[in-house]
Amino acid sequence: MAEEQTGQERTEQPTERRKQEARKKGQVPRSRELNTMLSLLFAGAGIWLLGSGLVSNLFTIATEGFTIDRALAFDAEQVPVHFMHLVATTLTALLPFFAVTIVAALAGPLLMGGWSFSVEAMAFKWEKLDPVKGVGRLFSPKSLLELLKALIKFFLLLSVAYLLIIAFEREILNLSAYTAGEASARAVHLLLVSLLVLSATMALIVLFDVPFELWNFNRQLRMTRQEVKEEMKETDGRPEVKQRVRNLQREMSQRRMMQDVPTADVVITNPTHFSVALSYADRSGAPKVVAKGQDLIALQIRDIARHHEVPLYEAPPLARALFSSTEVGDEIPQDLYLAVARVLAYLFQLRRSTPTEYVPRPDSLDIPEHYRHLMDDFEEEPDHGDD
Repeated sequence: MAEEQTGQERTEQPTERRKQEARKKGQVPRSRELNTMLSLLFAGAGIWLLGSGLVSNLFTIATEGFTIDRALAFDAEQVPVHFMHLVATTLTALLPFFAVTIVAALAGPLLMGGWSFSVEAMAFKWEKLDPVKGVGRLFSPKSLLELLKALIKFFLLLSVAYLLIIAFEREILNLSAYTAGEASARAVHLLLVSLLVLSATMALIVLFDVPFELWNFNRQLRMTRQEVKEEMKETDGRPEVKQRVRNLQREMSQRRMMQDVPTADVVITNPTHFSVALSYADRSGAPKVVAKGQDLIALQIRDIARHHEVPLYEAPPLARALFSSTEVGDEIPQDLYLAVARVLAYLFQLRRSTPTEYVPRPDSLDIPEHYRHLMDDFEEEPDHGDD
């Protein structure tokens, strides 16, 4: 339908949502040949397992049914009772065999596509009564393909059945020479062999039919590129909306981060590209990163720090190392403790000194060599937030 409306080809594989919607509508892959083969195979297994007892019970029931006592024949009230007794006994004898065939009927759908109960598929639809659409479905490629498969199956099974009749012709004709019990046992044996041969024949058909049905079902559910895009918009949200949400989240995160800059003890700068604000409020632990940014965000952090008289300390290697290895709220890495401690000690001494007293700035801050790779990566991609 979508292909006809948009002119696009169905080239995309069906999504999980598409498959779930098809299952709700009762559209699942099915193979009639698989069901037929399992029915024949389970029927043969049932005869093999229950054949002797089943034949014996049915023979006893038949003998009892055809042997009518004279008193029973002239008792109108007992005849229906006797008849119902025979029916109940027959059903009881056949019940295990019926159970096996029911298992076969349930196993086919379970093996291919799973069970599917759809109220929508059972609902009445007026278009099903449209004769024009009915004729169209009758001569559709799917119907013609099903007809071709049915003809192939019919002639193949007919040929195998004909060969079985020829092979068992003499034995079938000789059944009249045996007693009823022996003839029944031989007939069950012939039936079992025939069912197994027919099952093997159906297995050859199933080997081709099941992969074809799976491929055909998947082909019918294929989607156009437009349908995939529309589904992604419905499930994941429209890209422009998601981008807007991300922008709002980034703005809120930046706003919270900027509110924490005045609480910092120092802002380590690059001086132009990076700014990392550190707080050492919890003296029992390591300093924490309360804000960080690159380029424009770094400039905003420095402006807020100056406005609230938070010290700025220019140390490009340390600023880049802190920026590349931490997130907002993290404690600084252990291998940067010494460098940050020297900066904080310098600022502490600077606060306690008199205006005329000289406090020497740390000569160098030791930054581990492995931070250089992280610093190179971050210098290539400007950051516009704290995430």
